[in-house]
Amino acid sequence: MSPSPVLSKLSAALSWLLCCLLLVSAGAPVLAADSAHLREATLHYHFRPIVTFRTTVVGITPETRVHRALARLDALTENQVEQPVEVTPFTVDGKRGISVRIGQAVLFNVLEGDLDPEEKLSLEEAGQRAASEMRAALQAASEQHRPMVLLKGAGLSVLATAIALLLLWLIRRATALMVHHLQAVIEAENASSRLRWARHGWLLVQRLAQLLMGFLWLSIAYLWLTYVLARFPLTEPLGDRLTDFLFGLLETLGVGLLDAMPALTTALVILFLTKAFNDALGNFFKAAREGRVQVPGLHPETVTATHRIVSIIVWGLGIAIAYPFIPMSDSDAFKGLSVMFGFMLTLGSAGIVNQLMSGLVLVYSRALSVGDFVDIGDNVGVVSEVGALSTKIINMRNEEVTIPNAVLVGNPIRNYSRLAGARGTLVSTQVTIGYDTPWRQVHAMLIAAAEQTPGLRAVPKPFVYQRSLADWYVEYELFAHMDKPLERVPVLSALHANIQDQFNTYGVQIMSPHFVSQPRNNVVVPPEGWHAPPAAPEAPPPQS
Repeated sequence: MSPSPVLSKLSAALSWLLCCLLLVSAGAPVLAADSAHLREATLHYHFRPIVTFRTTVVGITPETRVHRALARLDALTENQVEQPVEVTPFTVDGKRGISVRIGQAVLFNVLEGDLDPEEKLSLEEAGQRAASEMRAALQAASEQHRPMVLLKGAGLSVLATAIALLLLWLIRRATALMVHHLQAVIEAENASSRLRWARHGWLLVQRLAQLLMGFLWLSIAYLWLTYVLARFPLTEPLGDRLTDFLFGLLETLGVGLLDAMPALTTALVILFLTKAFNDALGNFFKAAREGRVQVPGLHPETVTATHRIVSIIVWGLGIAIAYPFIPMSDSDAFKGLSVMFGFMLTLGSAGIVNQLMSGLVLVYSRALSVGDFVDIGDNVGVVSEVGALSTKIINMRNEEVTIPNAVLVGNPIRNYSRLAGARGTLVSTQVTIGYDTPWRQVHAMLIAAAEQTPGLRAVPKPFVYQRSLADWYVEYELFAHMDKPLERVPVLSALHANIQDQFNTYGVQIMSPHFVSQPRNNVVVPPEGWHAPPAAPEAPPPQS
């Protein structure tokens, strides 16, 4: 006689309970041990986290429990996969647990040692959550084998791929059109002063366009991958994970931006006030530069340098005050940048500070300024720029010579333009003529040659000095004023040619005679030859 169905079910239940009792009783000492030092392991099935094991059972570590649970899941038949997932609580020696099973097949057990204290979940809630996750994973695996689900997912994936490719093409086309349009604008408006900067920044524009296109491409690829993964039951958790990551990132950025708005607004207000104060100082220094404001100790040559120094101080104070309000100013990234810049400044400060201080000495000593005609060592030319670190001079050969400020401070500077004022730069040349030529005639010929030389100013009028009375000749020096110091060499060449023409015209030799013995006649000019042409006779004094 066969046993009744009730007896059969009761026998199976007793057998399962006996197994659980043996399992729990054998593992009771292990459960009582401290599991804080164990390495937890999470059971994943079809990309879904099911449960996390944190304790051992009968000496079985959490990693081994995961492997055994996966082996049981892989051994399930198609009929078992279709059956419901059930939970059964059990208690052995005062220790409670939840068994997750399908029919008579036990998949895994959730013990009290597996609970996370931070989640504050009860054992029943943890078991129900594990069963729910397991049920969803098995349902996804079952649906993955349905042809209609696969066809629908594949069709939607193909459609999404086509749309993504179309968007990528449109982005590339739009980027190319934008770049070509900017290039056409730059080439058409090359002569416009408003767009001169664009030609120098053309490579930067191209790189920015490429970065923008790459960012849009990556965004579309990310959205495409998220959508395609979400279309299939097995990979749906991956798609959800990517979606959660994207929205979590946007939420983090949005919340961070909202939290940073008060501090950022404060920093912007401080910087705005700093700029307003600096602009007010700029108007003051502009008035001082134009002579509308007189300040003791502030000269026109030092106004620009003083303005720069004051601006640096004002902006430094403004940035120092606003720095704590800048978002992430106390982060490790900002601290690392501060250390790096401090290290760089320490290594390169010696030479830079020396050049900066030398530049300040040059500016405040008013030794030279832009446009001055100077002689510095072997360099003669016009100052084109007085910078913080170096000074640039354009010499007679139209070469730009850069001289470090420290070198300038250590060398004498001859400034031919400082005392010239509106009269122009003074230029001179020397000749030596014997005593038998009237000095008035020599003066007149030299002045006439200067007046005929292009590049020399007629006003002030050229003049001649007799520098010395040597043993055999008189040394004359002609002085004249010129407006363009860089043309000194060609102007002097033209002046020398005109001097020769003048002396040849009036039969006077440009010579420096030397005598071995005293000539028979005295080398003098009789009074009737004092005003030899082109010298004009002296007008008689007016009679009273």
